[in-house]
Parts: sequence; C-alpha cells; structure tokens
Amino acid sequence: MTTPVVSIAYHSGYGHTAVLAEAVRTGAADAGAEVHVIKVDEITDEQWETLDRSDAIVFGSPTYMGTASGAFHVFAEATSKRWFGQDWKDKLAAGFTNSASKSGDKLHTLQFFQTLAAQHGMTWVNLGLLPGWNSSTASENDLNRLGFFAGAAAQTNSDEGPEAVHKADVATAEHLGRRVAETARTFALGRAA
Repeated sequence: MTTPVVSIAYHSGYGHTAVLAEAVRTGAADAGAEVHVIKVDEITDEQWETLDRSDAIVFGSPTYMGTASGAFHVFAEATSKRWFGQDWKDKLAAGFTNSASKSGDKLHTLQFFQTLAAQHGMTWVNLGLLPGWNSSTASENDLNRLGFFAGAAAQTNSDEGPEAVHKADVATAEHLGRRVAETARTFALGRAA
C-alpha cells in the first residue's frame, strides 16, 4: 500500500485557520497519509524540503481584505525558486480558508491558491461535495454549509476565538484532508502502474 505524503502549508493570524489546518491533518492521517503541518511564517529549510518531497500540498490562510494573508503571500512569492525549476510540477494541491463573513471573498483566496498551484504545474483537488444548508430540510450543520466547491471554506464570527470555529466547517476541512490523501494514493498507484 502506498503511503502518500501530504503537507499543509498555512498561515493563521488568530488561530481560526490553525483549527482548520489540524482538521485537514486529521482527515489526511485518517486516510493513511504521512502528514506534515507547516506554518509558512516560520518555515525552515527542512520544511521546504518536506514540501519538495510531498505528493500533495494543501494551502491554507485566513481571508484578509479579499485575499490570502500577507504572510501567506510572502510564502507564495518565496516559492518562485521552485517555480523556476518546476519542482512541484504534477504534485497535487488543495486549499482552505476562514473569514468572519459568510462569503467574505473566500472564493478569491481559494482562486489565489488555485492560480499559485497552476503556476507550479500542480493538479488541483476540489472539495468534491455538493453544497449543504441550501434547502428547507438542510441545516447549518451540513458538510460544506457555505456552498464552496474549490476548497474548504469556514466562517467564524470576528469577536470569537478559535474555539468557535463551526463544527461543520471543521468536518468539511477533515473531508478535504481525506480527499487529498485518497487522491494522492490513487495518483501514486497510477504512476507506479
């Protein structure tokens, strides 16, 4: 059985996005992946090497002012060395974000991640879920309660701490982690064949 290596490269300003990073880690580990969680604002040379040997990299950041955080943008620009060599070509990529508003321009952050991945020649793994909480019989406790397709999106009130990250959003991030790990395993088996 192939053990995929999944790394989660994220920034969290106030801890909410860190909760999601841990949920992605849990989902990927539950699916049998070797998982590494990397804070991009504290990244070391060894962690860069971990990203280089990963089968999949999941990007995460809060959505600030309509895009990923400044700290994540610094990391994204620092990946240019890998871009020149196309070192991450054919790796898998996915993403997650959190903001205080229900929409809060989270789609733009996920699209920023998708563009970064595309520049590196990576293959994007979407959420793979229908939207939840969009009918009279649905609930805010549904997976994908905010109805995003590109990645996992969460909403946490601006006046509440990380403990208030919605349980459905945590479960959605876990789903994303499982999906990335399972997709990475499928890709590895395909390459081996």
